[in-house]
Amino acid sequence: MLLLITIMLSKQLDVLSNTHRRRVLFALAERSPYPDRIDTSHTVETDGGERDQTIVMQHVHLPLLEDHRYISWDQEAQRVTKGPQFDDIQPLLTVLVENQEALPDGIVPD
Repeated sequence: MLLLITIMLSKQLDVLSNTHRRRVLFALAERSPYPDRIDTSHTVETDGGERDQTIVMQHVHLPLLEDHRYISWDQEAQRVTKGPQFDDIQPLLTVLVENQEALPDGIVPD
């Protein structure tokens, strides 16, 4: 049982290791239990300056989140909703938000 918990936590931390993925998950968590979908078509600041988020999100981050079943992604409408496994990562998101003052800047979006 401990091995299963360790593997699950490791996967969750890997998913949360990227700012863009954290922002998507935190945005969905903040809207709970209200509208649980977000628009992914805006731009974000990246290491190379501003880039169209659609490229990065469509080819890297959203597919990974969808593979883990934390989100459901409507590619045509560019809408993300909570996936069937979102409740599995919700407690970790809550812990991060509740302890954000103890974390380095940027871990939990403002």
